[in-house]
Amino acid sequence: MADLITRIPKFVKSLLPIADASSWYCAVVLLGLILLAGSFRENYYDQETDAVRGKLRPCEEIYVVGEGETLHTISDKCGDPFIVEHNPHIHDPDDVFPANLLRSLFICVNLEMIDRTNLVLEDATSAPPAGYYDYIIIGGGTAGCPLAATLSAASKVLLLERGGLPYGNPNVTHITGFPASLSDTSPTSAAQLFVSTDGVFNHRGRVLGGGSAINAGFYTRASSEHVREAGWDPRLVNESYEWAERKVAFRPRVLQWQAAVRDGLIEAGVFPYRGLTYEHLHGTKIGGSIFDENGNRHTAADLLEYADPNKITEFVFQSIHDDYDGDAGQKPKAYGVFYRDSTGTRHMAYLNNEPTNEIILSAGALGSPQLLMLSGIGPAHQLRAQGISVMLDQPMVGQGMSDNPMNAILIPSPRPVETSLIEVVGITGVGSYIEAASGFLELAWAHRMADNFAKFANQNIQPNKIPTNQTISESMVGSDPYQNSDFQAGIILEKIMGPFSTGHLELQSRDPNDNPRVTFNYFQDPRDLQRCVQGMEIIRRVIESGPVSAFRYPFASFRSLMNLMLSFPTNLRRKHLTASYSMEQFCVDTVMTIWHYHGGCQVNTVVDRDYRVIGVDALRVIDGSTFYNSPGTNPQATVMMLGR
Repeated sequence: MADLITRIPKFVKSLLPIADASSWYCAVVLLGLILLAGSFRENYYDQETDAVRGKLRPCEEIYVVGEGETLHTISDKCGDPFIVEHNPHIHDPDDVFPANLLRSLFICVNLEMIDRTNLVLEDATSAPPAGYYDYIIIGGGTAGCPLAATLSAASKVLLLERGGLPYGNPNVTHITGFPASLSDTSPTSAAQLFVSTDGVFNHRGRVLGGGSAINAGFYTRASSEHVREAGWDPRLVNESYEWAERKVAFRPRVLQWQAAVRDGLIEAGVFPYRGLTYEHLHGTKIGGSIFDENGNRHTAADLLEYADPNKITEFVFQSIHDDYDGDAGQKPKAYGVFYRDSTGTRHMAYLNNEPTNEIILSAGALGSPQLLMLSGIGPAHQLRAQGISVMLDQPMVGQGMSDNPMNAILIPSPRPVETSLIEVVGITGVGSYIEAASGFLELAWAHRMADNFAKFANQNIQPNKIPTNQTISESMVGSDPYQNSDFQAGIILEKIMGPFSTGHLELQSRDPNDNPRVTFNYFQDPRDLQRCVQGMEIIRRVIESGPVSAFRYPFASFRSLMNLMLSFPTNLRRKHLTASYSMEQFCVDTVMTIWHYHGGCQVNTVVDRDYRVIGVDALRVIDGSTFYNSPGTNPQATVMMLGR
């Protein structure tokens, strides 16, 4: 633990005791719309669930001002001492009149909010009744942290994160904790499990640093084509990449297994060899890593070291409400949030009254569209089905969801292999990227994890009827791999670029703690399946190459390795007996995620090219939900760059 503490940024060391003592509870983001109307035909209000609210309030979320009432009398009637602060658009507290409507729509999220005045954490119970900010950022993840640090140079910023701190959690901070982090299904785990309707296990970040705190750590930039198609300024893009790289990018060690895969890729025809580079270049290359030479992870949260300590504020674990206002028939405008601390006390956070002040969603490809829909911004029929008032009928929110399919081959090794995550990549000409990892695999643990995932999804893993190849079993000291407590292995995987196939996201409930229902439609487009087959053929050549063959058991054929892969509970999909003979079926049956899902708030459909939410003022979305395609072989560098 002493070694762990030494690498924690100075501004966080004082936060650990408070973070450890903090408790979880729901946070609620309120999008309030203030309307002037002569009549009130529709029941616009929606009540929070009892689990969120705990008890009903004296007044409804929409309050119709009566004859002779003022904000002060309404405050007394509703038991709300902050009613004046909640309505900053009314300059004179008595300047209200009959038919004024106060409308509130709820987004519910768990948020960690850390008061970082002078970069020192404070519990939100010590927060003032009201605060004013130039920017309020919801989501302290891979985009939100660099965004907050950048804006704090000239503006007063509030950063909200629903999860805990990455520091002090060995499952997050060290490379050896990667599998344990993903297998943790507890309510406060850094990696929140969800299972898509496709039957594929997946995760979303629930920790400061977001996905960069739970991923495999590979750091590489987007292609120049991606930058051009996105309309980004190449000079600013490069400067922003370099800004992030000074804090979080390191040269990987490239030991025996990774070196063998590198040489195997070259022998398999994935050339030229590019050496160490962050650039997206066809051929075989070594990329960067957010794990340093000691295996310590450096997440996007480390980029907060760039922040001005006097201009950035965070509070811990509170109920948050985003507010909007606007006259009837006019475009709504975001103007602030209110939140409750652990005692239930309400606090206010307003945007300052400048045209550049904004609320920015950076909650990720699941979180940002989910929050918009819980706010009443989304497909009207879906919102009404959940009892959510429609503030803006925006049918494209939650559409265009994609997850890059991953398929892999596990290679049990008679030789020692290092513990490694992604370090080497082959950028092929067939639309797939080849990567590798290695270490010890405990099969009993893997099956327990899959069983836990299945229970989480309220589904059962169907027993697999494809037998494990006996040649591999006998080679491994004559025992069945399922009985071998652990063994050394390498894994070679492919990620499909793009992809072409798309799906959608839907709310399952109004509870922000629930994952939305997500469908990715893996391989729905036949072009993705063709890319998988071609990529798997390259993996076959790599496995049969001289450098990688040295790490294979004798007589372990590629088909036997396919059968071994089919014997693992990699997902909840049915395994077909033809899968070991049909590469197309193998791709479909063994598909997994590489955690590069994106979409849901895409540019030109939900946000404009400056990432402003179309139809709402002072509200943007800046994260992977805006992407049409996953940038480069791994997106985290580009998401950090985008935040910067």
